[in-house]
Amino acid sequence: MSAVQKLAALMALAGLLIAAGAASAWKVQDWRYGKQLAEQAQLHQDDLAAISSAAAAQQRAEQDKRLALEQQLQASDQTHHRALTDAQRNQSRLRDRLATADLRLSVLLDAEDSAAGCPVSATPATGGVVHGTARARLDPAHAQRIVGITDDGDQGLIALQACQAYVRAINPGLSQ
Repeated sequence: MSAVQKLAALMALAGLLIAAGAASAWKVQDWRYGKQLAEQAQLHQDDLAAISSAAAAQQRAEQDKRLALEQQLQASDQTHHRALTDAQRNQSRLRDRLATADLRLSVLLDAEDSAAGCPVSATPATGGVVHGTARARLDPAHAQRIVGITDDGDQGLIALQACQAYVRAINPGLSQ
């Protein structure tokens, strides 16, 4: 083998060694970056899991709040329904008592009012058992109408209270 061939073989061997060294350097670098990428991927997965867990916890808290509000509204609705049925029952009893003449409605008369056309003395007549101011008994039909009007008013007030309770429940800041 000539010197040129030896030099060429040596150069080829050096090139192969340099290429092998570069390839192994690339391989080592690939392993190192692969490890870093795997660590970053794991950190990313951990972050996503933490975010997902926090979102799930927040959703559960919101669902619990909604359930509590629904239960509060249901209890409020039951309370107002009970108040309404009690008022209706009381009004019905009052109408029944008026219809059977078990109860009579009367109004106070102004003994000083001469415009009414029949001044009534505030003092009882001899043999009378009525004491105090003069009163006039209302016709039962008129008394029934008055009771109906008060019944409508009671139902309106109970419905208003139910609406106010609902608004206060869904908007706690408006309760003032």
